[in-house]
Amino acid sequence: MSKDYEYLIIHCTATKEGVEIKPQQIVDWHTGKNGRGWTRVGYSDLISLDGTLHNLHFADGTNPFDDKIEHAEMTWGVRGKNSVSKHVCYVGGVENKRTNGKYKAKDTRTKEQKYTLEIYIKHEILRNPNIKIAGHYQFSNKACPSFNVQDFCREIGLPMKNVKY
Repeated sequence: MSKDYEYLIIHCTATKEGVEIKPQQIVDWHTGKNGRGWTRVGYSDLISLDGTLHNLHFADGTNPFDDKIEHAEMTWGVRGKNSVSKHVCYVGGVENKRTNGKYKAKDTRTKEQKYTLEIYIKHEILRNPNIKIAGHYQFSNKACPSFNVQDFCREIGLPMKNVKY
C-alpha cells in the first residue's frame, strides 16, 4: 500500500569533515553483516563532498518516487516516518578532532554539497508541492544533519509552507 509523500528528511553521515564516504560504505553500514543488519539502506540518496549525487536505493538508477511512497521505495531513515518520507544524506557532519573523547557536530557541507542539496530540495518540491523539508533532529534526539534546516531553507528561498517547524 502506498502513502502520501509528506517529508524530505535531511541527514549527515556523521563522519569527519573532509573525509569522503563511498555509497557502498553506507549500504554496508546499514545492511551488511557487520552493519546494523537492516533489510534496506537508510537513505534514498547521498551527496558526496564534490556535490555528486548518488542514488542508494535503486541499483538500476531509476527513481520512481512521485507523490506516493510505495513499500519498495521505503528507506530506514527515521523510525515512524519512513512510510511517508524520502531521506537524503550528505557526507560529513562532525569535526575532525575529538573534544572530550567525542566528535562534535559541525556543519561541514562544502559549497558543492550545498548547491546540490539546494537543487535536490527544489526539484523535490517541484515534483511534490506539498512536502515538508525537515532535519533528522526534528524527529529524533540527534544533531543530524548538523545544521539548521529551517535557516537553510530560508536562505535558498523556499516557501515556508514547505518547511517543517
